[in-house]
Parts: sequence; structure tokens; C-alpha cells
Amino acid sequence: MTNKTTDVAIIMGSDSDLPIVEAAFPILESFGVNYTKNVLSAHRTPHAVIDFINKSESNGCKVFIAAAGMAAHLAGALAAHTTKPVIGIPIESGGMGGMDSLLSTVMMPPGVPVATVAVGKSGAKNSAILAVQILATGNDALSSKLDDYKENMKNEVLEKNNKLNS
Repeated sequence: MTNKTTDVAIIMGSDSDLPIVEAAFPILESFGVNYTKNVLSAHRTPHAVIDFINKSESNGCKVFIAAAGMAAHLAGALAAHTTKPVIGIPIESGGMGGMDSLLSTVMMPPGVPVATVAVGKSGAKNSAILAVQILATGNDALSSKLDDYKENMKNEVLEKNNKLNS
């Protein structure tokens, strides 16, 4: 991890999560949000995860995104060691279609919240948008970009509808 300022720190439990998580990158980039991407495991590298949190916070991190499959304790491990918002992306792995990851990510004890998005690529995209929304609460320029983003989404749907019905 470099010493540059980072708004969002993304952490994956395994490099096999990258094909899903990378769906978040272009969204963060389109909003001009600085981010890092890292691979660490809540189970295999627990001390490195805590070190990662501390370094990220000292580099200005405002939001964490954690992606993991199966037991999916990574987001909870982050939330246990920071007061910054943590967004969890459940990753489909094993034989349960992501349900195990979803439940492991969303079922946190009181006082240790994790904002949980959908399983898979749509969840990765929504994690980026949610991170931008969190950052935008104190940034009018980012808030304006979000307004434009939502307006463009609406217009795309309406254009498709018009083509379908013409």
C-alpha cells in the first residue's frame, strides 16, 4: 500500500474474487474516487488485516469495501476494528450459490454494522455507488455527480422503453 490519500479501501479475501470485484473499479474511477485494492484473508492473515485497516485509515480512508465468499467474515473483521463505514460484497463460492456468503456478511451482531449489497457483480457495482453516496454526504461536487449519474440511468431506461414501444 502506498502513502497516497485513499478515499475507499477495497479488500478481497482471495484473488479469485477479483473478476467480481473489478466491476466496482470503473464506477469509482468515473466519480474520481481514489481507491486501493488488496487481497487479505480474515482467517489466513488476521494480523495483516488489522495492519491494513490502520494503514488505510492513516492514509485517509473514509469507506472500506470487503468482498469474501463462503464463511465471508472479512467485512465483519474490518467492522470490528474500525469506526469507518464497511460495505460487504458476498461472493458466490462453494455449493450454496452465495447464500452462505450473504448470510455471513449481513448477520452481524449489534454494534458492528456491515452494509451488505447483493451477491456478485451487481453487488460490486452497488458497493461502489454506496461508497460514493457515503463520500458525497460531505462533498457537494460528488453529490452533483451522483445526481447526474442517477439522471443518466433514468434517461437510459426511458430511451430503451421508447425504442421498445415505437
